[in-house]
Amino acid sequence: MLMQTHEARLDSLRQELQRQGLDGFVVPISDEHMSEYIGSYAQRLSWLTGFGGSAGSAVVLRKDSSKGGKGAAMFIDGRYTIQVRDQVDERLYDYCLVPDVEMGRWIAENAGAGAKIGYDAWLHTKGWADRIGKALTKKGMSLVPVEQNPVDAVWEDQPQPSSAPATIHVDEHSGRSSADKRTEVANWLKEEGYDAAVIPALDSIAWLLNIRGTDVERTPVALSYVIAHADGTAELFVAPEKITPELTQHLGNAVTVRQRDAFEGALADMKGKTVSVDPDYGVAGIYQALEAAGAKPVADRDPTILPKAIKNPVEVQGHRDAQARDGAAVTKFLHWLATEATSGKETELSAAAKLRAFRDETGLLRDQSFDTISAAGPHAAIPHYRVDEESSLTIEQGSVFLCDSGGQYLDGTTDITRTVWISGAGEKAKPTAEVRDRFTRVLKGHIAIDRAVFPQGTAGGELDGFARQFLWQVGLDYGHGTGHGVGSFLGVHEGPQRIAKMTGSYPGTGQELHEGMILSNEPGYYKGGEYGIRIENLILTVAREVDGAGFGTDGGRFLGFDTLTFVPIARDMVEASLLTEDEKAWWNDYHARCREILAPQLSGDVLAWMEDACKPL
Repeated sequence: MLMQTHEARLDSLRQELQRQGLDGFVVPISDEHMSEYIGSYAQRLSWLTGFGGSAGSAVVLRKDSSKGGKGAAMFIDGRYTIQVRDQVDERLYDYCLVPDVEMGRWIAENAGAGAKIGYDAWLHTKGWADRIGKALTKKGMSLVPVEQNPVDAVWEDQPQPSSAPATIHVDEHSGRSSADKRTEVANWLKEEGYDAAVIPALDSIAWLLNIRGTDVERTPVALSYVIAHADGTAELFVAPEKITPELTQHLGNAVTVRQRDAFEGALADMKGKTVSVDPDYGVAGIYQALEAAGAKPVADRDPTILPKAIKNPVEVQGHRDAQARDGAAVTKFLHWLATEATSGKETELSAAAKLRAFRDETGLLRDQSFDTISAAGPHAAIPHYRVDEESSLTIEQGSVFLCDSGGQYLDGTTDITRTVWISGAGEKAKPTAEVRDRFTRVLKGHIAIDRAVFPQGTAGGELDGFARQFLWQVGLDYGHGTGHGVGSFLGVHEGPQRIAKMTGSYPGTGQELHEGMILSNEPGYYKGGEYGIRIENLILTVAREVDGAGFGTDGGRFLGFDTLTFVPIARDMVEASLLTEDEKAWWNDYHARCREILAPQLSGDVLAWMEDACKPL
């Protein structure tokens, strides 16, 4: 049985800890690049515990807790409180909700005096290692880097990293040459007084060198490292099988290609140099290697982060084209839901497969941008739900269905959520008054973000309350951020910008918004065990003319948002009496644009359905 398998794996890990002289070990969801999505070879936490979420860690002690506990714990945030119970055996692991339970404190309370807790320095940031190490030192314990990851030592059928070739992302889609981008980075290095920057983030490397890959599901990147130098040259560390003659020609003489396993040695050669390393993406192992070499590592933001987030005109137009194409595919899917999924024979899995098929019909889809959240009824109340064979529910009449999905295209990355009512007969024909009320409050928040006008210098976190205010009015809220950045044929979650509560839990909420940044706009509401609602479009930050303000006047410069996503929003879920006249005007204008963009791409019954769905309120 599955749980016996995970129990055996836990036993094997504990035996390896004893062999290595360790009293415990920390197992994160991460790779050497601090990526959000990781390759199969790096799915150590999933292999060990069965947990399939995208964020979390486990601590495994060599023996049961000194307090008589299980000696192992899963650390997850509020998004995964339900999922962790479904996937991780409670006989084997305690469930610890972050930040309510701090990892350092749990270890200090459960490990014995003088315990040596191991960690892989290439899977954790320096900040994490410093924080946990300090907490353990206070208790007479120690955090020690391991020479060999003990999970790897017992994972007999661990997959190998992908060997797929890297590809060129042509200027037609990137809008800027790699040479131009490297010059910008070199100028920054000289201004800041750095000799070089270590760039471990895979999407940053992809952006800087105008390359892409297929090494990580859902994110088109190639496993590699870059050291960028102040003279405009760069070193790319990548497996040799990934380099084609075409890619060598594309990179040119200013980029030296070296084997990926030479990276640590290259760090050891940087004696006397001042090197910038992003603390969010540079693992502890990088800092340790530089310090051991006599270099001076300085924690500073990756110099590609901000220019990558500010899309150039070519990228903006690419996004518009990708959104229009993707919007037609999603509209076909919504028509299918309205006409076929009401039969009671379709499931969450079959719906996700149908949506993928509509995107595939474009002939241009390279991948999904994340695993589709196809969530029926109570599963819709789990914001980050992921369907599988065991969890898949039938889509039932008289229920809410939520679908959050996206596509990767050469010209853009998409992300959209639509929540619909699966109609049935009699009282199941229309949403309940409560569902309509909640949906409309979410819609009002969505409109408030879309229509926001704000002065240059405003951070995303300062806009978050715009989306929540209508739920707050009736004592409700939602537990996730309102918006995240989105890449251009790159990560669907891209920093540094974010719209979320400024509580410290969401990095990027203090980042100033700039013209050209793309964000999601996705307020929601979730009633545990019953239903969930989310409405998500992508929006582009643009300049706004405002009476008495604007360009160079005393009022300063103002910004706002242009909508990029055009797909009908469920009209039968709206309680129109809760909308103001301005909000109704937004709805009507939005759906007029939907008709304009979608109609040329649709025909027959789908076109007729779309026209009806876009009727004015």
